[in-house]
Amino acid sequence: MAYRIRPDADFTREFRSVAKEQLGEAVAILEERPDGAHEAIHSFRKNLKRLRSLYRLVAREVPDFQARENERLRSAARSLSAIRDANALVGTAQYLQQTAREKEENEALGRIVTILEGRRDWMAEAESGLEQRLVETSDVLNEAINCLDDVSFAGGHRKNARMLGKSWRRTARKAKAALAACHGEASAGDFHDLRKRTYDYRLYHSLLRDVWPGAMQAKRDAGKELVEDLGHIHDLAVLSELVEAEPQLFTRNDDLAHLLDAIIFRQQEDRRQALVKAEAVFADDPDEEAERIELLWLTAGR
Repeated sequence: MAYRIRPDADFTREFRSVAKEQLGEAVAILEERPDGAHEAIHSFRKNLKRLRSLYRLVAREVPDFQARENERLRSAARSLSAIRDANALVGTAQYLQQTAREKEENEALGRIVTILEGRRDWMAEAESGLEQRLVETSDVLNEAINCLDDVSFAGGHRKNARMLGKSWRRTARKAKAALAACHGEASAGDFHDLRKRTYDYRLYHSLLRDVWPGAMQAKRDAGKELVEDLGHIHDLAVLSELVEAEPQLFTRNDDLAHLLDAIIFRQQEDRRQALVKAEAVFADDPDEEAERIELLWLTAGR
C-alpha cells in the first residue's frame, strides 16, 4: 500500500495500513541492513518521520494515542541518532564539495570529506552496544505495530473531513509563522522549524493526494524540494558546530579556512533560495486551504 489515505475507503483501515507499512519497513531495514548500518538507520528515520506526520494529522481525534506514540518514535530515533548524525555530516561535506566554486576549494573539501568519513567509521566501531540497540529498536517498533489495533475513527466521513481540515489549518498556520520568523536576523533554529513544518505539509499532500491528484502532486514536489534545501541549511549549521566543538579534527589550516568559507557562502545562498521557494509553497491562506481540503475530502468520498 502506498503512503496515502483513500477518501472512499474506511478511514481506520486506511490509517492502520499506512502506519503498519511504515513500521514494517522500518523493522525490516533494521534487521536486514542490506546496505550496512549507516544506510539502515537513515532509512529507518525516514519511516519514523512519515509516521509522526501521519499521527499528527489525526492528533485532534486521538490525542492520547498521538502523544504516546510520538514519544515512542522520538525515543527510538534518538537511541540511534549519534551514528546517523555522523553520517549526515559526511553528506554535508560532500554537498559542499559538489558545489565548490574553484579547484582548490574542491580539493580541500575532498580532504574534509575523508576526515569526516574516518570520524564516522571510528564512531561506529567504538559505539558499544549498537547491535543490541538495533534489536531493541526493532522490538519497540513491533510494539508500536501491536498498538495500532487500539486506535479507531468511528465518527464517520464528515467528522473525518473536519478533523483533516483542522489539522491542515493548524500545520499551515504554523508553517506561515515559521516562514515569517525566517526573515531578517533568523537563526538556524528558525529555519529548522520551517523545515519541520514543511515536512508535515508535504507529507499531508502525499497522504491526501487522491482528493485532487494533479494539484497535490505539484505542491508535494515543491514541498519536497524546499525540505531538501532546508535540510542543507540545517546540516551546514551542524557542521559549523562540529568545527567549533572538535577543531582538532582539521589539522590543515588552509582546508579549515576553505571549509568555513564554503559553509558561510552556501548558508547565505541556500537561505535566500529557500525563502523564495517557501513563499511560493505557502502562498495560500491557511483557512481557505483547510476549507478546500475538507470539501474535497467530502466530495471524493461520496
